[in-house]
This record gives sequence, structure tokens and C-alpha cells, in this order.
Amino acid sequence: MAAAALARELLGAARAPEFAGWLRGVRRRIHQHPELAFQEHRTSALVRAELDALGVAYAWPVAQTGVVATIAGAGGAGPVFALRADMDAVPIQEMVEWEFKSKEDGKMHACGHDAHVAMLLGAAKLLQSRRDDFKGTVKLVFQPAEEGHAGAYHVLKEGVLDDVQAIFGLHVDTALPVGVVGSRPGPFLAGSGRFTATITGKGGHAAGPQLTVDPIVAASSAVLSLQQLVARETNPLQAAVVSVTFIKGGEAFNAIPESVTMGGTFRSMTTEGLSYLMKRIREVIEGQAAVSRCTATVDFMEEKLRPYPSTVNDEAMYAHAKAVAEGMLGEANVKLCPQFMAAEDFGFYGQKIPAAFFDVGVSNDETGKIHHVHSPHVVIERARSRSEPPSTPPWR
Repeated sequence: MAAAALARELLGAARAPEFAGWLRGVRRRIHQHPELAFQEHRTSALVRAELDALGVAYAWPVAQTGVVATIAGAGGAGPVFALRADMDAVPIQEMVEWEFKSKEDGKMHACGHDAHVAMLLGAAKLLQSRRDDFKGTVKLVFQPAEEGHAGAYHVLKEGVLDDVQAIFGLHVDTALPVGVVGSRPGPFLAGSGRFTATITGKGGHAAGPQLTVDPIVAASSAVLSLQQLVARETNPLQAAVVSVTFIKGGEAFNAIPESVTMGGTFRSMTTEGLSYLMKRIREVIEGQAAVSRCTATVDFMEEKLRPYPSTVNDEAMYAHAKAVAEGMLGEANVKLCPQFMAAEDFGFYGQKIPAAFFDVGVSNDETGKIHHVHSPHVVIERARSRSEPPSTPPWR
């Protein structure tokens, strides 16, 4: 089947009312019951039930709650490639009032992973019904724990993707309109890590500071010095971020505390840049603590919250995915995106397998103000709000 005809046929099948209604229903069921990293038991069960209904074989459990399905083309041997969707939610209280609002207190699919899972199940349905039309094997990776817990790393450790020759992933993007996708070759998203530090001095009454060793002064000096890592130690043409995002000290107005804790994030577009920032963050905090007669411990939580590598698109895989997208959506609807300092554990796949990662637009001007992912107000699918009159279209 010619590429253009295949593109039209696939889009037509995906837009068919029965298929679109099923897909929307899957996404809504997942949205109502968000689950955090490595707790995606209900979501995993839903995925397996849908795969069973389609007659698609799968491996489970993978990385605790993950599922990796396999669809082999009836045309014989060929390439083995993977499509990936992440399943976990974030610890945010949903503020959108609609019929399918989250029923789990303090948890929300505010990053669109419910849509990712629904889309991958949609791909499973389309591929399974067209097994006679292709050669090779497609693996569908329903991955747990993207949000901070490096689920991709743990999936790779289990060896279920050892035979995969290429992998593709996507993410909903509220900065792009519906019908538009975007990405870029090479480094696309940043590598990132976290740090916490405890600076310890000697507490005492604030009326006698000479009798104390003040950790708040040491922490303040450290925060200011950390700003120089990007401003004066990083090439201005290379992207980097060091942000201190919390400081916790004493409680009393008239007492200097014994210790101060602080922490934050650091990001770079390169592995080398990430390693340099990690080394210098430790040196700066320990050095500034010593200047103020304090001691410091710095923890990068490399096992509990493993640093993410940058997401780097393989140029050949990017070019292939871009050509497919242009054939389906038109060249004008495939954008070259700028680099972005957000992080994604899809970068782990790219370290082992030729990979391409694209953003899929979900913004719609008709819905009014656009809220971005990780907002309690983000809307991926527009349904009628409880405050809107019945005449309002149920989705747009």
C-alpha cells in the first residue's frame, strides 16, 4: 500500500466514531483513577484487559507494574521496533470540574500520561487489525514511573527490549495546537538531577551570635555561589540550570538553628555538563560551609531518584518519524521545536537504542486559557464543565 494511501487509511480509522469513542473512554477511565510511580496496578490491569480483548500477547510484570506487548507482522521477519507510553500520574489535586475528574485525592494525570496510554492502546488496535500488512515486530511499552523514578531505566534492566532496533515516544504538548507535532534532531530535552544538602553549625540564642556557628549564613552564601556555576562556569552557548528550590532552617525568631537543609535541581543538555554540575555543587556547598566554620553533607539521591540523561534524538530515527508525520499531517504541521530544559526518562532508551521523541499538540483556542502540564487546571480533552450550560459542546 502506498505511503500516502496508508496514511489516509490510518487517520480515517482513528477518526471513525466507534474507534474514537472507545479511545476516549479508555482515557477517561484512566484519568479518573490516577496512580503514582510504581503504584500503577489498576492502570496496568486496564492495559492488560484491553490487550487481552485484542488478542495481543504481552509480558507482565515488567519493572513492577509495566507491560510490554508484542505484535508480530504476518509478513515475516523484519525490523523490531518499540513504541512507548508512560503510565504514572503526579501528586496534584485536580481543580478541573468535569464529569471524569480524578477520584483519587491528591493525585492527577496532570502530565497527560493517561492520554499516552490510551494512544498506545489505540496503536495496538490498529496494528493488530493490520498484522497481515507488515513485516517485523512492534513492541508496545506501557512504562511505569516516569515521574522522577526512572521507570525507563528499570524496564531496560529487565532485558525485554534487548532485541529492539529503534524506539519512538511522544508527549502531549499544550504549547502546540491540535493537529501539530514537533521535535528536533539531536539533544531535545535536558538531563536532570536533584540534590539535598544539610549544613550543620552550632545553634544558640540569637542575642549571642558570637557563641554560635550560624548555618543560615553558610547556606545563604552557598545559594549565591551556586548561581555562578551557570553564570561564570558554563559556556553561554550551552544550556544549563542550577536552581535551589527549598531552604529549611529554624522555627524561632530568637534562636539560631543547629542546621539548615536545602535542595534543588540541576540540568544540562549533555552528560558531561550534568557531571560537571554535580561535582561543583558538592564542592561549592562544602566549601561555603567550611568558610563559615560549618560542616555539610550533600546527597544526589542517585539510587532513589536516579538522575535522567538528556533526551537525544537519533538523527536517522528523527528523520524517519518526521517524514511519516509530514505524510500524515502535512509539512506545515510538523514543527522544529527549540531545546527545552524539562527532563524525560525516555533519555535512558536513547542511550541504548536509536530513539526519537516527539511532542503532540493538544492546545485548542476554543477552550480559552491554556494551562500547561503539571498544572491542576490542565485540560487535555475538553468536556462540559459542571458550571457550563448544557448547550455548550461536550468536547472540542
